[in-house]
Amino acid sequence: MINSIGRRLEQYTIKRPQEVVIVTAEIDGEEDQIAIFKGFSSSLMRPTAFDPDIPVLPPEAHIISIDRVASPYNPDAPRYLQQGLTWNTMQLLLSEAGV
Repeated sequence: MINSIGRRLEQYTIKRPQEVVIVTAEIDGEEDQIAIFKGFSSSLMRPTAFDPDIPVLPPEAHIISIDRVASPYNPDAPRYLQQGLTWNTMQLLLSEAGV
């Protein structure tokens, strides 16, 4: 489980605390947006479980796109670093960060 997509993205944001990662994904047939910041994930569209061991981004989720946003995140005026990244592109950034 430590190498799941969600865990890797959480580790990335621990190493890059000046960034918030916004993941748009399809989970159980429904689109969701998940904000990941300083190692924590939270759904922006549905309730997030209180237990941090329950993944917000499950392994079977289909990643639609990933945005890198400057921290602090303001949903009304996000400061995008990069938008619309694919999972393959994000994997390169994860590798650069060592996660």
